[in-house]
Amino acid sequence: MKNMAEKSKNIIEVKSLTKKFKSFTAVDSISLEVKRGEIFGFLGPNGAGKSTTIRMLTTLLTPTSGSATIEGFDIKKDQDNVRQHIGLVAEKIILYNHLSAMENLEFFGRLNHLSKEVIHERAEKWIKRLGMEEWKDAQAATYSTGMKQRINIVRALLTEPDILFLDEPTLGLDPQTTFMIRTFIQELNEKGITIILTTHDMIEAEALSERVAIIDHGKIQAMDTVTNLKRKVKGKENPTLEDVFLQVTGLEIRDRKGKPKRDGGGPGHWGGNAGKRVR
Repeated sequence: MKNMAEKSKNIIEVKSLTKKFKSFTAVDSISLEVKRGEIFGFLGPNGAGKSTTIRMLTTLLTPTSGSATIEGFDIKKDQDNVRQHIGLVAEKIILYNHLSAMENLEFFGRLNHLSKEVIHERAEKWIKRLGMEEWKDAQAATYSTGMKQRINIVRALLTEPDILFLDEPTLGLDPQTTFMIRTFIQELNEKGITIILTTHDMIEAEALSERVAIIDHGKIQAMDTVTNLKRKVKGKENPTLEDVFLQVTGLEIRDRKGKPKRDGGGPGHWGGNAGKRVR
């Protein structure tokens, strides 16, 4: 693990980051910091702006304004350097069904300018850890969703990233595979990898995250440690992170554009300081 001096440094710094699509503001001047070596939960309802934020931080989308750095590299000016430090496990599994696990990993590894020897060395290590050794040479089309996701995670680790972005890493998986992946996330973090976790599973977010930011309507509505956020829930004994989330974002189901019907809850009903950070 990183020593505490290293871990106290910010590996991600976001300042007034904004993304507009014509007249619609998807991300509205958000600022946050992620410490080196932490698991940071980035949560929000559908359409809240979290996926747009992740796409900007991983250089897949250009911000309209504001700035962000990854390991000190600007996401707009130093995209190649940013990509050398990050891995992304997207919600959509990125594998070619007609290729085997090893063929997929070799293909994506070469896209990242890794040698065949390095790809196989790293792939074999993670494939074995995630229990896929027996099926590494079978076509991905024959895999279950859980098997594909395990290979998807291996793909993101080929570059040995300092930061791993995880977008719904256990969505649709059975309890055994979910437990394996959550345990593996913790192992990676113990090795010093910073984790950015996006999930709708509040149990998962609470179990894994040290700090959490909740985004809604394109703005950070709350950000603090899980423990401190739970202390701010009113009128409930032993509150959970789900209670926090619902108190911050409200109870109304969102339409496809993420706009709730106005009826109580949501921003303005949260008593905490959304910008507060615990150092």
